[in-house]
Amino acid sequence: MDDPFAPAVEPPADPSRPAWWFAVRDAELLVVPAANDTDGEDGPIAVPLVDDPAAVGLSTVRRQYLGRLGDRDCWSAELAAGAEAPPGWRFVGLRGVHGRLPEAHFGIAGRAAQMVAWDRDHAFCGRCATPTAPVPGERARRCPACGLTSYPRLSPAVIVLIARGEQILMARGRAFPPGFFGIIAGFVEPGESLEEAVRREVREEVGLEIAEPCYFGSQPWPFPHALMVGFTAAYASGEVRLEEAELADADWFTRDTLPRIPPKLSIARRMIDAWADAQGRPIDAP
Repeated sequence: MDDPFAPAVEPPADPSRPAWWFAVRDAELLVVPAANDTDGEDGPIAVPLVDDPAAVGLSTVRRQYLGRLGDRDCWSAELAAGAEAPPGWRFVGLRGVHGRLPEAHFGIAGRAAQMVAWDRDHAFCGRCATPTAPVPGERARRCPACGLTSYPRLSPAVIVLIARGEQILMARGRAFPPGFFGIIAGFVEPGESLEEAVRREVREEVGLEIAEPCYFGSQPWPFPHALMVGFTAAYASGEVRLEEAELADADWFTRDTLPRIPPKLSIARRMIDAWADAQGRPIDAP
């Protein structure tokens, strides 16, 4: 069994050398091609294992201790917008590293990207514009003038797979590539429970009523700081009526008529796969 990641805020008195450095430029992660990466674009990659980014000619704008994976410390680091990768290394968007990094490293990379964005965006107080300072022992920044404390932000969102007999409802957002469909999702509004958000999103986007939503699972979604909470629900009543500002199409599909569906990176795909597996007919698509 792989060593679990142990998150922490304060680095140990004797941090590991070298350490895993999750260095971010804008929304891209600095990676090192693995030794057996032959094509340079789709092969396995690794996070730099170095004493410090300065050792490979990189200066950091900010850095954050993330915790420990096995016997190695993990750090996130913000690089300047114009930073160049060391020779042979490159920057890759988070979506592009899924399946190429070890699973544990992919999870930490998402955490790192969110920590970098939060630390950068809360360098000044949102109430009085005074420079903020880290709070010892906490993942927080506090204003020394007015006392406002800012914590890393998460935006909860719900996503629901609606089943009707042997069919599921799939929808195509207006920004989706041609032929690509997903399932209904949206952000939770202030004052809502997760279940209330599921029902509202379904009514708003496709005009349907559903039975009681059942919790499926959740997934951190660092694009940039969402937490996706998945539900399944049975169709209850209504005809599909699109919210045309957001959706270009929506329809019911069987296992044999599925359109192009989300990749395995997403909780949406996990839910679709679980539905197909329950029918004894797994999906082969990547």
